[in-house]
Amino acid sequence: MSSSRNILFPIALLATLALSACGFQPLHGGKGKQSATVPEMSHIKIAMIADRSGQLVRNALLDRLTPLGQPEKPAYILNVRLSESKQSLGILKDETASRANFILSAGFALTNKEGGTLYSSTSSSQASYNILTEHYASTASEKNARDRTAEDVADAIAMQLAAYFSRARVAKEQAK
Repeated sequence: MSSSRNILFPIALLATLALSACGFQPLHGGKGKQSATVPEMSHIKIAMIADRSGQLVRNALLDRLTPLGQPEKPAYILNVRLSESKQSLGILKDETASRANFILSAGFALTNKEGGTLYSSTSSSQASYNILTEHYASTASEKNARDRTAEDVADAIAMQLAAYFSRARVAKEQAK
């Protein structure tokens, strides 16, 4: 057992050194709490998004991208379009649903202040919820599913934007 440990330790040490030498940087690691992508992301103005799901996604994006407040002179504008749907899953004998999926899909585009599109993509999330005979319980269950999908979509958008800015920074450094 100790001979295999003696062999694995140097291999793990070499792998760690090789990884640090290749320029690998964790997307959210950075120095301290802030990652290297935070400066670019803090210059994004998040446009208004329609409906309740839009409000939830926008508030979550504000927390993730601009926690210190939206910039007075933004370098970028993020436009998000949402669509939501419900899919019945559990069908009872009387042909009513007892379970459903709440599906939230987003198309988004990051533009510069001149209006040129820099990055665009999509994201979606779904959450299951119970449809109960008690109306309030069903409404609360659906609200919870909406809240969860909004958080998931905002997380996905923030991650995609962080990856975009990270790739752009690496490309800029390599061009020097």
